[in-house]
Amino acid sequence: MIDWAGSIVQFMAITFIVVVGVGVLVVMVLFVIDRSQTEDAVRRNYPVIGRFRHLFTELGEFFRQYFFAMDREELPFNRAQRDWVKRAVSGKGNTVAFGSTRNLSVVGTPIFVNAPFPPLDNQFAKSEPMMIGPGAAQPYVAGSFFNISGMSYGAISKPAVLALSQGAKQAGIWMNTGEGGLSPYHLEGGADIVFQIGTAKYGVRDKEGRLDDDKLRKVAAHEQVKMFELKLAQGAKPGKGGILPGAKITAEIAEIRGIDMGQDSISPNRHVEIDDWDDLLDMLAHIRKVTGKPVGIKTVFGAAQPFRDLLDTVKRRGDDLAPDFITLDGGEGGTGASPLPLMDLVGVTIKEALPEVANLLRDHGLKDRIRLVASAKLMVPGDVAWALAAGADFVTSARGFMFSLGCIQAMKCNMNTCPTGITTHDLRFQKGLVPEDKYKKVARYADNIVKEVETIAHSVGVPEPRQLKREHVRIVQDTGKSVPLIELYPDLGDRR
Repeated sequence: MIDWAGSIVQFMAITFIVVVGVGVLVVMVLFVIDRSQTEDAVRRNYPVIGRFRHLFTELGEFFRQYFFAMDREELPFNRAQRDWVKRAVSGKGNTVAFGSTRNLSVVGTPIFVNAPFPPLDNQFAKSEPMMIGPGAAQPYVAGSFFNISGMSYGAISKPAVLALSQGAKQAGIWMNTGEGGLSPYHLEGGADIVFQIGTAKYGVRDKEGRLDDDKLRKVAAHEQVKMFELKLAQGAKPGKGGILPGAKITAEIAEIRGIDMGQDSISPNRHVEIDDWDDLLDMLAHIRKVTGKPVGIKTVFGAAQPFRDLLDTVKRRGDDLAPDFITLDGGEGGTGASPLPLMDLVGVTIKEALPEVANLLRDHGLKDRIRLVASAKLMVPGDVAWALAAGADFVTSARGFMFSLGCIQAMKCNMNTCPTGITTHDLRFQKGLVPEDKYKKVARYADNIVKEVETIAHSVGVPEPRQLKREHVRIVQDTGKSVPLIELYPDLGDRR
């Protein structure tokens, strides 16, 4: 009779010895490798054990995000902000219980001033569409004050572009292409498109990287392309061009952009043809003439004087040469890869920049001629409402819409390993992002932003969001008191 119990015990004993033996062998091999290598002092001095330092460092950001960080502590976006987007896209309501977790004593916190007698339900109004570029052959009437900021095909994936385009169409908002050119997937969803021209002029460049008018006309011939945006700078890296790692450049992306495969695509740090404000106005006028559509600029505020010089040049040469809009990015903005010193240290925040630029436009009599678009980390209703009160005509968001697609803030955007399929061209990861589902969430996010900004506007006593003004917002100071935004940034007269 076979002794099954004895055989099983013997098998388990042998398996245990083999596993322990293999483990010891692996440790010995790692010990020799660590002692021999010269790159890492910790591993050389503490073989095998020193490897755990790297492991814990890599895993630390994930443990903090899920287990240790409080709802309002994380950067660049905290759990409370991400959870608001999650509730907004779910279609199941966006209310919470038991009070806010926000610390209202933090310096810089905006607090909206509630009205004693707000409008009744039948006195509410929707924001009216606003015209951009009245002097262009084909002005654009934008339907919503909240839209999608620039994210390039290449930086984000095909299914991400498709979902954003389809969602934008459903929500009635515009979608900015980013500097990576116009892909078929931007057009497939049917949304209004803002074509961004970066310093490398992807999609509208000749072999030497100069602007190609024939390609420009070809892009403008698409009815969906409503405006052009000449990017001077973006929040993540003012003073440096776009960065697309070679690993993310497919044959299709190379063809759309007009670049070669196999190497990183680095844009120049500025437009080589533009040396001063006169050159800029000439370039804008040229693009407007070739395309027949409104043309604006995207830039970052560093100081008031350069903006004053730009607007002085406009007044000297005539309002018809003015940019049709200015997209103002903050130093805290930007979804793309960037050197850390530029991301951390260069460019003024949108909180300071926006009211300053709005004042300069008003002081030069250009507030109605040049539409002001605010960008940079404005992704929840309070931030959008603040921007409209501070002087913006429109607000755009990139990372807010990334969260609506399912972004988990893995911080892997530049590594082609995004686990949610948004910023990768690895098909293994892309399959997790299903445009047929995600576009509905994109639309719900945009719709809920508009709805809740309208709720804030009604609470302060105005019928619709674009009537928010600086006296409707108070900003918490280091004394613990709050003061009206209008006192921090006086705005004489009616800016609208």
